[in-house]
Amino acid sequence: MLLKRLEMNGFKSFADKVAIDFVPGMTAVVGPNGSGKSNITEAIRWVLGEQSAKSLRGGRMGDVIFAGSDTRKPINFAEVSLVLENNDRFLPVDYSEVVVTRRIYRNGDSEFLINKQTCRLKDIVDLFMDSGLGRESMSIISQGKIDEILNSKPEERRSIFEEAAGVLKYKNRKKQAENKLFETEENLNRVQDILYELEGQLEPLEMQASIAKDYLYQQEELEKYEVGLLAFEMESIAANLEKSRANFMENQSILIELRQKITKLENDLFGRKENVTEVDADLEVLRSDLLLETERLEQLEGERNLVLERKKTR
Repeated sequence: MLLKRLEMNGFKSFADKVAIDFVPGMTAVVGPNGSGKSNITEAIRWVLGEQSAKSLRGGRMGDVIFAGSDTRKPINFAEVSLVLENNDRFLPVDYSEVVVTRRIYRNGDSEFLINKQTCRLKDIVDLFMDSGLGRESMSIISQGKIDEILNSKPEERRSIFEEAAGVLKYKNRKKQAENKLFETEENLNRVQDILYELEGQLEPLEMQASIAKDYLYQQEELEKYEVGLLAFEMESIAANLEKSRANFMENQSILIELRQKITKLENDLFGRKENVTEVDADLEVLRSDLLLETERLEQLEGERNLVLERKKTR
């Protein structure tokens, strides 16, 4: 495994994208105080999963983003990529080149990628565990780190030796397994408590189950009777419907006959009305003739009376 390149964009003092190639041999970065040399090692620690802003000389994780200067505006994100050659498959991934990337935004969102594939921080930590490149490994020794190691307690120094010896990964796995066992025991204790509580509820539950079974049986019987009653009602309705249809057809025939009789009676009535009209007309003529004859009779009687009066005067 070989460290090939470090790419930084917006990380601390590196406002523009910067790439540092590590060629075979020795690579040294020199410069005066305040030129940003420590930012390079902090970028490596950060991309390897450092979570302590204090270890990166900041108050919070967002402080690693370029904050701007008199001539440059602040940048909204910081990104660091570490490129490793993996031809010997020292890292447990099926790639000849491994690119680990970490990105953070000002709103607090962050991303972790391995060969441009999104992953978790845990995946990166597990990838470099016992490889000598972990964020707490001796491959990266910052200012004051040697004094810190020499002045540390034996327990703290032990973790450093375990990291260097390559057994830290197995200790972490053992610790994780122990934690899982402890959680399993806790779960078993909770299960025992639940079983104890349920045992006291078992007899009432059995009674309720018996009542429920009886209810279901009665419900099934009720459904059978309801289905039978419904079938009987449907048959009765069908029979009544057929009878009603027959009555309707019979009444329909009677209605047709009655309509025919009414039509015939209407025709007879119309004919009789015409006869009455003719009789009325004849009666009117007779009345006119009677009136003329009456007037003529009155005239004749007047003439007769006049003749009689004349005879009396002679």
